[in-house]
Amino acid sequence: MYKGSCLCGTVRYEIRGPIDRTSNCWCKMCQKQHGAASGPYANVASRDLHWVQGADAIARYASSPGVERCFCKICGSTLTWQSASHSERNAVTLGTFDTPYEGKVTHDLHRESKPGWLP
Repeated sequence: MYKGSCLCGTVRYEIRGPIDRTSNCWCKMCQKQHGAASGPYANVASRDLHWVQGADAIARYASSPGVERCFCKICGSTLTWQSASHSERNAVTLGTFDTPYEGKVTHDLHRESKPGWLP
């Protein structure tokens, strides 16, 4: 099981199942949402993601048709990304994990948007 939270600690979650894969998304939307070069995510079954505190502090934003991004209303921490066409899956931001993730990031998405200032 993995536990995680937002920056201010208002929202807390548990992942009670396996992480199927991990990825860095280099798309412009993830760059803007994270304020970083990429968005690192753990892909999990939606049924395994449980909001254990602060669910009422989660804001949802439809960043493009069929895509919903969740973040904390108080501190702004990016929490999840989900596609309506794959509602049985959730991408949880690795940076919000409180339980250390020891695996490797296995996929790079939208490499064409990777910033040129990175090595």
